[in-house]
Amino acid sequence: MKIAVDAMGGDFAPSVVVEGALLASKELSSEDSLLLVGLDDVINSTLSNLGSKPSNIHVVHASEVIGMDESPTKAVSQKRDSSIVVGFGLLATQNANVFCSAGNTGAMLVGAMFTIKPIEGVLRPGIAGFIPKESGRYGIIMDVGANTDCKPEVLEQFAEMASIFATDLYGIEKPKVGLINVGEEEQKGSLLTQATYQLLKENKYINFVGNIEGRDIYNDHADVMICDGFTGNVILKSAEAVYPMMKKRNFVDDFVDMFNWEMVGGSPILGVNGNVVIGHGSSSSTAIKNMILLSQKVAKSEVSKKIKEAYSKANF
Repeated sequence: MKIAVDAMGGDFAPSVVVEGALLASKELSSEDSLLLVGLDDVINSTLSNLGSKPSNIHVVHASEVIGMDESPTKAVSQKRDSSIVVGFGLLATQNANVFCSAGNTGAMLVGAMFTIKPIEGVLRPGIAGFIPKESGRYGIIMDVGANTDCKPEVLEQFAEMASIFATDLYGIEKPKVGLINVGEEEQKGSLLTQATYQLLKENKYINFVGNIEGRDIYNDHADVMICDGFTGNVILKSAEAVYPMMKKRNFVDDFVDMFNWEMVGGSPILGVNGNVVIGHGSSSSTAIKNMILLSQKVAKSEVSKKIKEAYSKANF
């Protein structure tokens, strides 16, 4: 498996990205290789400064870099030799099985939309996030920021795609799907959630368990939690604040440790023709390592292929 990594993406790139890649290279199988995409002289110099270049790490040159504060659409269209665009090119030509970056999130979304494109039948690709569960595993929440305004049909597809992802990643045969709302009753919520409820209730391809409230986010009431990107991003960022606050107070607990987003590493984009994982802009080397290892799992699960097959068969 070839895992393409944007070596220039993130607040502390390229040094932290290269260091994270070195950490990940020690945990990958002999059949896996890392393609570090970016300024080759800078990457090679960083590798040299860190000691050595393992045989499973290769450098792919890209002469341009998309900054964290640049306009995504403008940057992707004008910087054709940027590490993000070149990375997507590797994915599109099947010279990489997955592409991951802790760089400009908007550029990653635009790059995915215009390079590998959405799966036919998918209205809006979305970002799937991970939420700690009291049982000791993670639940899937979608969307967490790609689509702040959604139609009911889009949320229904999020439920379908996230269910496939949960099955592939965790082996859950029929993941429980909950719609995040302000009450459990069917008639509760906004016009969006009320309409979405009716679609999910009638959808025979998912295991819909009804509305879930904020207090149900961390319990096992639902394996997959559905909401628009605005709500999902607020929930995810709120969860990210738990670990540093508890650590500051010297509170040690296995469940609290799961809130450390660096241990997850990133979030996949579901609904595009390829495996794509987005990391946190402020990622440390540990977070980069885990982003790469998550990318490996996403590619092995072939979730993109399975979503494509599901929609091509008109199952949804």
